[in-house]
Amino acid sequence: MGQGHSHSHNHSHATAGQRHRGRLWTTLAITAAVVVLEAVGALVTGSVALVADAGHLLSDAAGIGLSLLATAYAGRPATSQRTFGWQRAEILAALANGVLLVLVSAYVLVSGVRQVLHPGHVDAAPMLVVAAVGAAANGASLLLLREGSRESLNLRGAYLEVLGDLLGALAVVVAGAVVLATGWRRADGVAALLVGAMIVPRALALLREAADVLLEATPRGVDLGHVRDHMLRIPGVVDVHDLHAWTITSGVPVLSAHVVVEDDRLTCGSGGVLDALGECLGGHFDVGHCTFQVEPAGHREHEHSSHD
Repeated sequence: MGQGHSHSHNHSHATAGQRHRGRLWTTLAITAAVVVLEAVGALVTGSVALVADAGHLLSDAAGIGLSLLATAYAGRPATSQRTFGWQRAEILAALANGVLLVLVSAYVLVSGVRQVLHPGHVDAAPMLVVAAVGAAANGASLLLLREGSRESLNLRGAYLEVLGDLLGALAVVVAGAVVLATGWRRADGVAALLVGAMIVPRALALLREAADVLLEATPRGVDLGHVRDHMLRIPGVVDVHDLHAWTITSGVPVLSAHVVVEDDRLTCGSGGVLDALGECLGGHFDVGHCTFQVEPAGHREHEHSSHD
């Protein structure tokens, strides 16, 4: 019986989140500036929609700060106590961002209902200007994060938050225009309700994805049956069992398996079954961190654990 460990040639030690830290810092600066602008604008205009959007932006700034902290921790080297280092910190930050979004959406929805039922005075012209500036700033942040959101769950959380900010700011722009044109002050509360309604599904989706990683679910797009079939095509491989695939953090999928081989294929040196397995997984499924336990055909009957 032998054990092997494989890294494909394209495996990178930097996580997806770490590769886009500069964009996160720029987004944080933009978001913080818009928070101040909208908070002042809310005080001047009396707009509940601006208050809601400023609160949403403040939570996003905190979330982006968590993301930056997480990527810094994720870059710490592995130790004997934490053999994968702090890479899961990115997923914990994504989970925290999701919880924060749920709380903010609840506040925004309550504030919107109050404004619809009991509309107060709203100074529509400056409200419209502040919301338009906020929308432009959010659009710039969205473009900064778009590329990284395809690679990192952590950055996807920040991207979704900024997308919610942009949609919220546009809703406030429309509400300001309606109040300015018609005097219907309830439009301010309706805009706040729209902001809250847009946040909820995105927050739930982020929570679900983060939970999948923490529960070590099979990565999206990986069919273990298909993986097993590919492994069984390698010359000398008789059977594959105890096959598991999960994600450490975004961009770092891992896989482990017990591989039963023919007795004359037990040599675990270079050019053997292990190299072929590593090339198979790295080339076809982009899984660069693989661990294999290589067993002779007669060993399986001596194992006590259940196998799939």
